[in-house]
Amino acid sequence: MQQHRGVKDQTLKIYGRVILDALRSLGDDPSQYDARRLRAFVLERAPRYGRSKAKNVTTALRAFIRYLIAKGRCPVGLDAAIPIIAGWRLASLPRYLPAADVERVLASCNPTSAIGARDRAVLLLLCRLGLRAGDVTYLHWRDIDWRQATVQVVGKSQRAVRLPLSQEVGDALLVHLANAPSAVPSDPIFLNSAPPLGRSFGHNGVSRIAARAMLRAGVQASTHGAHVLRHSAATSLLADGASLQSIGVLLRHRSLDTTTTYAKVDFKVLSTLARPWPEVSP
Repeated sequence: MQQHRGVKDQTLKIYGRVILDALRSLGDDPSQYDARRLRAFVLERAPRYGRSKAKNVTTALRAFIRYLIAKGRCPVGLDAAIPIIAGWRLASLPRYLPAADVERVLASCNPTSAIGARDRAVLLLLCRLGLRAGDVTYLHWRDIDWRQATVQVVGKSQRAVRLPLSQEVGDALLVHLANAPSAVPSDPIFLNSAPPLGRSFGHNGVSRIAARAMLRAGVQASTHGAHVLRHSAATSLLADGASLQSIGVLLRHRSLDTTTTYAKVDFKVLSTLARPWPEVSP
C-alpha cells in the first residue's frame, strides 16, 4: 500500500494492528478464511470503537483480503463478505472554533521561547492554511520557497501541492527558525523537544500542541486537536465571503461534495433561504 498507493506510515501502522489482530484470530492460512469468519471478526470488534475506528477495521481487513486474492491465497469475491459500517455522508456538522477563540488560542503561545515559537508556527499552519496534522509533521525546510512565498505540502496518497505562504505564517516560521539555527533543508521543520531530540514528533504531537493551546486559552470545544483548527480555517474563510470552490482548493479536497459540508454553518446565507417554522416566533 505504501509503494502502490502512497499510504503514509501512520496509516500503515493503524492498518497493521488490524491485520495482526486478524491473523491471530483467523489463523495464518488464508485458504481457510470464509465469509462467516470474516464477518464474525468485524462484528465482534466494531462495537468496541466509534464509527471512525470501526471503519478502520473494515478498510484494513478489506485491503488485506484483496491483496490475498491478488496473490491467489483467497477465493475471489471473499472481500465482499466484509460488512460495511453504517454512516451517512455529510450528515454531521463540522466542529470548529469561532474566529475570536482561534485568536485566543494563538495568543496563548509565548513566541519569545523556543517551544512557544514552535507551537505558534504549528498552530498558524493549522488555522490559516488548513493543514492536517500529518501535513505539518512531514514539512521540511526545503518545502518552503521564500522568494515565491509558497510552501509545498505532501498530503494524502503522497499528492504534492503548493500553497500560498502568508506574511503572518512566514514570519512565525522565521521566528521558529531563529530558535533552530542548525536546521538544514533536509530536516523536518518541527522536531521533538523531549528526548530523544532531533526527531519529528508525529501527527499525534501536532494534535497535542493544539489541545494544550486550547486548554491554556480556556476555549470550550466539543473536541480538542488539530482537525478542529482545520475546520475553523474553512468556516472563517466562508464567513469572509470565500467560495466553496476556493476553500476546497486550499483544503485539497478531491471532491467539492466534501467541501459543501461547511455550507451548513454559513448561517447568514442559510437564513435567506430557510422558511420560518410555522407557529414559532423567529
